[in-house]
Amino acid sequence: MTERWLHLHLRAPLMSFGGVAIDHVGPTRDFPSASALTGLLANALGWRREEGARHQALQDRLVFGALIAAQGRLLTDSQNAKLEANDRGWTTWGRPDERAGATYDSPHRRRREYLADHDCHVVLQLRPDDAPDLDAVAEALERPARPLFIGRKPCLPSAPLFAGWIEGEDAHAALLALGVPGRALWPISGAGTASDLADLRNWVSGLHGGSRQVCEGVLP
Repeated sequence: MTERWLHLHLRAPLMSFGGVAIDHVGPTRDFPSASALTGLLANALGWRREEGARHQALQDRLVFGALIAAQGRLLTDSQNAKLEANDRGWTTWGRPDERAGATYDSPHRRRREYLADHDCHVVLQLRPDDAPDLDAVAEALERPARPLFIGRKPCLPSAPLFAGWIEGEDAHAALLALGVPGRALWPISGAGTASDLADLRNWVSGLHGGSRQVCEGVLP
């Protein structure tokens, strides 16, 4: 049965789809993660980060596929800052990052990866039907409650994210209906070889963890 899919077109000078971070190194994936899309939609709807159960319910309903129309160039941002005993670093988890340990001679390091001039399409649904529905999400994307960013706060989109509606029996069919060739990722189906992808977040605890089965391939 043909279904309606919301079409997102992600374009920006810089974007980042966070991968598995180790220590101070924050890599990026080529495709948006389930947790990243959940955060993007929640931000458009005006939800607060503290509303963990609300975010979790949204992520649990999210079904999507993604396609790369133009592969971006990898850009690495390395930051080194000298923090004294009383200095604090800005964070995204609700409290300042303070120095710990017996010595303050070493700098505070952070390395983050970005994709420059990346062009990515996303088709998504929310199952089962509940609030918010796709129409409410589309309206929020057109008139977001807060400024939107793609992955990290410096990554502002260069064009509106909502790109209309697509028809398809599943995510794979909806991606094909875009008529855009490129490497794509979609939920496990009869097309493609399945693999496990760790891109989920436990929004109640605030920690990333969990995987889902996806297929990856090149669409004509």
